[in-house]
Amino acid sequence: MARLVLSDAERDAVTAAVAAAEARTDGEIVTIVTQRSDAYHDVALHYALIAVLAMTAIGAIAPGIFTPFDRGWEEADLARDLLALLIAQALAFLAVRYALAWTPLRMALTPRGTKARRVRRRAVELFRVGTESRTAGHEGVLLYLSTDEHVAEIVTDAAVHRTVPPERWGEAMAALVTAVRDGRAGDGMVAAVTAIGAILAEHFPKTADNPNELPDRVIEL
Repeated sequence: MARLVLSDAERDAVTAAVAAAEARTDGEIVTIVTQRSDAYHDVALHYALIAVLAMTAIGAIAPGIFTPFDRGWEEADLARDLLALLIAQALAFLAVRYALAWTPLRMALTPRGTKARRVRRRAVELFRVGTESRTAGHEGVLLYLSTDEHVAEIVTDAAVHRTVPPERWGEAMAALVTAVRDGRAGDGMVAAVTAIGAILAEHFPKTADNPNELPDRVIEL
């Protein structure tokens, strides 16, 4: 089970910010926070395979480096060299694979582009399950934060996507990511929700008969 990211006070603040934002708009804001969007075990495997290829390259560039003693060109010598190379490859694979079993190192070595793609994919999956087409006017917005990656995503329902250009969410995203990097995830979520609410109020102002169709509370995964 992933640890909870926000304190009780931060959860209350985010929930209050969502309620305040939705008081001015027919749009609905859903907030989800998670510690990490992916385990990135495949990244560790890729590095381990690179280590195996590196051993192969070293063996090709410097034949006999893994058996540093006199040898000839006899079949037994070649078999011995091949066995030494296989052992070096296996040791390199295991060393890298087990080193990257340590999550902080694995996260540090995962390319930022990979993290961004995995966070986006997870955000879209959660949006489709819990937000998409769940409102009468298709005016839902998901604010998703993955703290270990320092990456956030905003995913919008059909009506919002048609009306609001993607660049309009830049201020909300910048406020959120900056606060997360400073260790203030709760403050960042509140700032982002407030900015999202202002944009929704501009394009989808509150009407008298619009119910609260999605939960205001922040969801932690």
